[in-house]
Amino acid sequence: MQIEVLKSKIHRAVITESNLNYVGSITIDEDLMDGSNLIENEKVQVVNVNNGERIETYVIKGKRGSGICCLNGPAARKGMVGDVVVIISYASMDFEKARTFKPWIVFPKEGNKR
Repeated sequence: MQIEVLKSKIHRAVITESNLNYVGSITIDEDLMDGSNLIENEKVQVVNVNNGERIETYVIKGKRGSGICCLNGPAARKGMVGDVVVIISYASMDFEKARTFKPWIVFPKEGNKR
C-alpha cells in the first residue's frame, strides 16, 4: 500500500515579495530549499497563517542567503508582504517505509534565515 506523508516543511516563513505579473509559483531562498529538501519545480502547498488561504504551486529557486519568499502570478493574490506561511510538500511511499520516515523541517529565523 502506498500513502502520502509529509516530506518537507518550511514552518512560518515570511512573505517578502509578491509579483502578480509573473508566470506563477513561489520563489524560495535556496538555503531554505536545501534545509527542507525541496527542489526546483517541486509541487508544494502554501498555507497562509494570516488569512487561511491554501494554494498549490511549484518552487522556483531564489538567491541563496537572500531570505526571499515571493508569491508569483495568481498566487500573489493569496498573500501580502509580511504574511506568515507554511510551505509543505508530500511524498508517496510504502506504508511500512512511512512508519519510520523522518521529514525535513525548517523553522526560519528572522529574515527567513536558516
